Amino acid sequence: MNSKQRRVVITGIGLVTPLGSTKEALWDALQSGRSGVGPLTMLEPGTVPVHVAAEASQFTGSIDDFGPLEKEQKKQIKKGLRVMCRECQMGVAAAQLALTDAGIGLGKIAPDRIGVSFGSDYMLSVPEEFNEGVRQCLDANGKFDFSRWGGEGLPKMSPLWLLKYLPNMPASHVAIFNDFRGPSNSLTLREAGSNLAIGEAFQIVRRGSADVMLCGATGTRLHSMKILHAIQQEEVASSNGDPAKASRPFDKLRNGMVLGEGAGAVIIEELERAQARGATIYGEIESAASGAAAAAHVVAHRTQALANVLRALLNLSGRSLQDIDHLHAHGLSTRSCDIDEARAIGEVFGARTNSLPVVAAKSYFGNLGAGSGIVELIASLLAMRAGSLFPTLNYETPDPDCPLAVVTNNTAPAGKRFINLNVTPQGQASGLLVGQLA
Repeated sequence: MNSKQRRVVITGIGLVTPLGSTKEALWDALQSGRSGVGPLTMLEPGTVPVHVAAEASQFTGSIDDFGPLEKEQKKQIKKGLRVMCRECQMGVAAAQLALTDAGIGLGKIAPDRIGVSFGSDYMLSVPEEFNEGVRQCLDANGKFDFSRWGGEGLPKMSPLWLLKYLPNMPASHVAIFNDFRGPSNSLTLREAGSNLAIGEAFQIVRRGSADVMLCGATGTRLHSMKILHAIQQEEVASSNGDPAKASRPFDKLRNGMVLGEGAGAVIIEELERAQARGATIYGEIESAASGAAAAAHVVAHRTQALANVLRALLNLSGRSLQDIDHLHAHGLSTRSCDIDEARAIGEVFGARTNSLPVVAAKSYFGNLGAGSGIVELIASLLAMRAGSLFPTLNYETPDPDCPLAVVTNNTAPAGKRFINLNVTPQGQASGLLVGQLA
């Protein structure tokens, strides 16, 4: 790292997860081994061939879910809820909770010195959005007549319909509600989006283009069409047995990922500014990296992408293998991805792999899409503050193809430095190296 570059720290946390919407609730669940996976209730029974899920059931989308707000801001957000899909609502809520946690209220920072960097999944309309328009285009036999859609069906759609599902809307809403006029960007890279959004913001603050950045990500796999996409293209966990046992990262008996929903946000800022205002410092971002690797026909090379990211994180930070005290794995719980990830870790860490503690919070809440990475980052930040790691649930039968030191108790030390790692099915990987403030 260039000694002239500014140091960047994390000073605020906000989240919406199947384990609760506070850092206390998240940490309590992780320490007590309480899973957030249960029966799928968000969709009508029989709608999709999936019966277990990780739902953020405590999140209702009411204004109370957004934390303490000033009167005018509360009014503005409440009005804006009607043009937010559930993913947007969760993302904005996590962002507002992070601002509250950081002690950053309206007008406390020059608007042009704070920006937003937000990750998301691809967003899809729910089929119900089209009901009235489709009904309008049915002929006497109840058959849909597509030729009538433009003139008769589309006018029945809400004129604000599209605004609910644009992936740049979480960042837009947050910037507008809080009058943030600094650098702003949205990244739609699925599970890699969290670390990428933070990584971009990290570079912005480090080079002095902003003093503070709100970084977040929101995602869901609990959408009727997304569930069908997952079943067709990925490995989804069996619905048989105890739902809490379904997500099993690196376990030999794993049979696929659990689908979930959630969002998270962190506030990052320049170190001296944070210290001057007496902010709580959760950790310092030492490096951020991303990479992609694929062969012909877009066949993902996840092992290569993840190994490239791990090497870059170490090189950019100037850290050695021995400096990393734990690794928060992507831990998807699919046969193929877990093996690819384990190979990447082994390829980079070599003999150190045998003693490197590995955790996977997806064992508690499955795949939250783009929201997974940032919730996992927060879990490791809380572990580092507490001094101990949390157990990876359901790791009962080690898989010889995943020779990792997976943590199974809550007494293992978290250490002073960790790596957070994520990857997409297309071979896009991202990571962060975070340490305690020296």
